[in-house]
Amino acid sequence: MTRMNGHDSAPPVEAAPTSAGTLPRRSTSYAADKAKLLARLRRVEGQVRGVQRMVEEDQYCLDVLTQLSAIIAGARATGLLVLEDHIRGCVVGAAPDGQEEALAELTEAIERFTRTVG
Repeated sequence: MTRMNGHDSAPPVEAAPTSAGTLPRRSTSYAADKAKLLARLRRVEGQVRGVQRMVEEDQYCLDVLTQLSAIIAGARATGLLVLEDHIRGCVVGAAPDGQEEALAELTEAIERFTRTVG
């Protein structure tokens, strides 16, 4: 399967419901983008440390806000990539009898994500 951005992703693995009737959680849906995700997270981490230094050094408020905006944008882009991978790997790849639950979980995740970074 090829993603819109041209990267290949692993074919979805069907998830069987657990004995409780819920889908098992797995973290492999973003395996193809793991290196990219880690690089983005390291960049955000560096930006956060930079802002900490700016505050310690009493830098100008608007400069701090500009850097905070960059951190938020980086975190949002990273989250959207995880969300895209989740949709492709966990929702689209859900077993037919688990699709309603997968869609409900996705809806909740989107609501949480947009509430925190929207």
